[in-house]
Amino acid sequence: MSTSEHRLKHLHQRLGGIAYGGDYNPEQWPREVWDEDVRLMKEAGVNLVTLAVFSWSRLETEDGVYDFGWLDEIMGLLHANGIGVDLATPDAVPPAWLITRHPDILPVLADGSTFGFGSRQHFDVSHPVYREKSLAMAEKMGERYAAHPALCMWHVNNEYGPVSYGPHADRAFRSWLQAKYGDLENLNRAWSTDVWGQRYSDWSQVNAPAQPRTWSNPSRRLDYHRFTSDSMLEHYKAERDILRRYTPDLPIVTNFMRFYKNNDYWAWAAEEDAAALDIYPDPREEDAHVAAALNFDLMRSLRRGQPFLVMEQATGAVSQWPVNVSKLPGKMRLGSYQALAQGADSILFFQWRQASGGTERFHSGMVNHAGPNTRIFREVCELGQELKGLGSITGTRSSAKVALVFDWDCWWALELGNSPRSDLNYTQEVLRLYRHFFDANIPVDFVDTKSDLSQYTLVVLPASYLLTDESVNRFEDYVAGGGHLVASYLSGIVDPDNTIRLGGYPGALRNVLGAWSEEMHPLSGEGEAVKLSTTDGGTASADYWTEHLHTTTADVIASYASGRLDGSPAVTRNSFGAGTALYLSARVDSTFLAELLDAECSAAGIRPELDAPLGVQARRRAGNGRSFLLVLNHNDAPARVDVKSGGRDRLTGADITGTVELAANGVLVLEEKPINDATAGTGR
Repeated sequence: MSTSEHRLKHLHQRLGGIAYGGDYNPEQWPREVWDEDVRLMKEAGVNLVTLAVFSWSRLETEDGVYDFGWLDEIMGLLHANGIGVDLATPDAVPPAWLITRHPDILPVLADGSTFGFGSRQHFDVSHPVYREKSLAMAEKMGERYAAHPALCMWHVNNEYGPVSYGPHADRAFRSWLQAKYGDLENLNRAWSTDVWGQRYSDWSQVNAPAQPRTWSNPSRRLDYHRFTSDSMLEHYKAERDILRRYTPDLPIVTNFMRFYKNNDYWAWAAEEDAAALDIYPDPREEDAHVAAALNFDLMRSLRRGQPFLVMEQATGAVSQWPVNVSKLPGKMRLGSYQALAQGADSILFFQWRQASGGTERFHSGMVNHAGPNTRIFREVCELGQELKGLGSITGTRSSAKVALVFDWDCWWALELGNSPRSDLNYTQEVLRLYRHFFDANIPVDFVDTKSDLSQYTLVVLPASYLLTDESVNRFEDYVAGGGHLVASYLSGIVDPDNTIRLGGYPGALRNVLGAWSEEMHPLSGEGEAVKLSTTDGGTASADYWTEHLHTTTADVIASYASGRLDGSPAVTRNSFGAGTALYLSARVDSTFLAELLDAECSAAGIRPELDAPLGVQARRRAGNGRSFLLVLNHNDAPARVDVKSGGRDRLTGADITGTVELAANGVLVLEEKPINDATAGTGR
C-alpha cells in the first residue's frame, strides 16, 4: 500500500467510512445560524465539510493582518459535534486589497484585455507577489491548524485553471522554453518557424501566443498549453509541500473538473493523494450519466485504480447551465451511487447551505432556500443514513481488461485548429467509443500514451492525434505480444512537436495497422453520409469523416459503397505478431461500431460484468476479501435484471438471487460471496 493510500485509509477510519458532506461557508451567515447548521449536519449524517475555499479576504483582512478567530470557532464547533474538516487554502480568490496594490496580478486574456476583479480565479499564477502571498497563507494555516483535532485533510486552491498572456506569464514561458529546448535553434526547429517567416533570433522575442489577426503557430500554442498546466502544478506543489511539512499523515488534494482542458490531470494526479472531482451533469440531458461515467472512470484511472473523491456535485439545480433545471427525485441518489460504483470513496456537495446572495445563489445546496422541510433535504438525510452502512466499500478497487487512451497532449494538439475540420471535439470522439462499453457493462480503465498496457487485452485509441516514438513502440509491442488494438481516424498524425509525420496517415501507426491513407476526406454537408459494404455481405454507413485508405498487410472489413471513395477500404484489421489491430478510417454508424467492438471484445476474451437491459449499469468493487456488485437503473421505468447468484443487498439486508425488478432510478449494492481479489472486475 502506497503512502497516499495509507493517508486515505486513515481518513476513512477517522470518518467511520465514506466521506459525506460538502463545502461549508459559515462566513456567509450570521453566527446564530452555525448551531442550526451543525444540528442539521448531524441529522443528515454529514461527517466532513470543506472550509475556507473562498475566505482569503476574511482570513487576511489587509496585508499581513490575519484574523483566524472565526475559523477557530467554527472548527471547534464542528469537532465538538463529530464532524471533520477538509481545510482549504483560499488563494483561488485574491482579495480586493491585494489586487488594488498589485493590479497586474489579474490575468491578461488572449485578446489583450484584463480579467477584472469580481469573479474568482482572477490571478496570473506566474505573478511573484501572488505566489509569495498565497504561500505565506499556506504557511500560516499549516502552522495554526496542524494539530487541530477537526482537521482531516487539506484542499489546495479550488479548480485551478486561469490562463494569462501577460508580462509575468511571458517571462515564465521563456524560462520554461529555455529549460526544455536549451537554445533557440532547437526551438525554431520544433516550432517550424521557417513557415511564415517566424524565426526567432533572440529569446527576448519569444512570448505568450496572444491572439493574432488570423491563425497562429500550432506548435507554439501546444507548448503554451503544456507550460500553463506545468506552471499551475508547480504552484500547487509549492503549497502542498508547505502543508506536508506540518501534517505528513494527512491527504492533500485539489479539485479537478469534468472534461477540463487546461490542466494535464495525469501529471497533476501523480502529485496528489487522490484524484478529486467536481461533477455537474446537465439534468436536461437524458444520457448525462454516460459522460459522468466516463469522468468517474477517468478519475479512478488517473492514480492507476486508486479510489477517487467526489468533491462537489449538486443536490438539485446547477446555476452554470443556461436553463437551470433541477434534478428529478431520486437522481441525486442515483448519481451518488454511480460514483461509488465506479470507484469513489466520498460523496460531497457544493454546497451545504444554498447562498442567499452572490453569483451562485441559484445553485442548489444540501439545505436550500426553503430550509430543511423539503424534498431535497429529506433525500440528503436518507442518502447519508444509507452511506453509514457502506463503510467497508472504501479502499476496494475495480479492474478492467479494456483501456481507452485519454491524453491531454492529444487533446491540445487536435483542437488547435489548422486542421481539416475546425469543429473537432476530442472528448466527444472519446465518448463515442466509450459509450459502447458503458452500454455493454464492460469495465474500462483510461490510460495515457505512457502507460503500461500489459494488464489489458483490448486497447482503444480514440483520435490519438499526437504520439511519441516511445508510445508507438509501446503500442506495437503490445499488439505483437498478443494484444488487441482499435484505432480511430485522426490517430498518430503528429509528433510531440505537433509536426506531421510524413509518408501517409495515420503516420506513426501505419506499421501496426497495415494500412495508410493518402488523403483525408471530411464530409462537408450537415447530415452527409456515405454507404459502406462489409466483407460478410452486410451494409453500414459513415458520416463526418472518411479517408482515402490503402492496405499493405491488413484485411478489409468494410469498403465505401458510395461517394468519391467508392470501392476503397474504410475499416481494416491487421494481424501483427500474435495480436490484431483494427483501424476505423471513417466515423461508422453506431450499429456497425457496436458490431465491430463486440467482435474485438469477444476475440480478446472480454465479457460484461452483468448481462442487463440497456440503461442498467453494473460495476464491481473488490478488495480485502470482499466483493460488491453495484447495479443501477438509469431508466425512468422499472427494469428486470438477472443478478445470478447475487448476494446480500447492503441497503435493505435482503438476500437477492436470480431475476429481480429494479425500480426506476433504483440501486442494488450486493455484497457477494468472498472471491479472489485478482478476479474481481474482469467480466467473469
